[in-house]
Formats: sequence, structure tokens, C-alpha cells
Amino acid sequence: MAPRQGLCILVLFRVRKARIVGLKERQGSEILTALYAIADGLFSDEAQPRLIGGRDRASGRIVFPCPDDDEYEAVPLGRDGTLWSWTVQRYRPKSPPYTGPEAFTPWIVAYIELPETIVEARLVDIDPADVSIGLPVTLTATPLDPARPGERLIPAFRPVTA
Repeated sequence: MAPRQGLCILVLFRVRKARIVGLKERQGSEILTALYAIADGLFSDEAQPRLIGGRDRASGRIVFPCPDDDEYEAVPLGRDGTLWSWTVQRYRPKSPPYTGPEAFTPWIVAYIELPETIVEARLVDIDPADVSIGLPVTLTATPLDPARPGERLIPAFRPVTA
């Protein structure tokens, strides 16, 4: 599948409004109960939220996030996908627009191929040495600031465990 526009991480740090979306999912021994959405319309309001993409009414092409445009209709994206490509973010992004912690911890930036489109997000719960293209992953949440778990959770993907 060819790369498509609409990058999750970039959007998360560039938009202004915030709202809380419920997330009932187990990650390790912790139950995640709220996902910090930096903009309205990024997540479905389901018990296990999904990212919301936009289907171009003329071409049928799906992008993430859903553009605020009458030419697109909102569609929930699948929660499971495969790792399409990745790298490690080793330096703190510029502020603004980055609103994360001052004390920077590198993270894995992943392109995830969902059934509908490719999105960019953090990849968590795996060491970079163990990452491989084609890895099955599922949507989860991770703290924006690892030093403050639970304060603000952002969407991420983690390996599917057997």
C-alpha cells in the first residue's frame, strides 16, 4: 500500500481543543479509563474508541484525521493493523507546536497500516531491537509524559500478544 496523507502524531500536537474519550482496555495491570483527545472528532465514542478517518465523498479515499470539510464523511477506522514502517524519535520536537514534557524520552514513531489507511502514531511496549515490519499491532493509549502516567493519554499502538 502506498503512503497516504494524514499523520496522527503531527495532528495531535497542532490542534487546540481537548476532550476526554472513554477507553476501557487493559494494558499490563493498569486499566485505562480516559484518552486525551487534543481535538474533537479524532476518536469514536465507543467503549473501545477507534480513530476517526474521513472518506472523500468523490473518490472514496480514506485519510486520517477526518478533514473539517463537507467533501469528507467521518468513518471509524479499524483498531488492528500491521507495522508498515518506523523510526525512533531521538530528540525533543520544537515548541510550539509540541506540548509534551521538557524532559525528553525517545519513542518509536510508527506508520501503521490499518484496513482503511495508514496512520502515524507511537509504538509502545516493545524494544526498538525487537521491532520488525509486518508486526501485528492494536490501538491502545500511552502517557504523553512517561514520568506522569495517567495524566494525559494519547493514542498509540502496541504489539498484539498471543
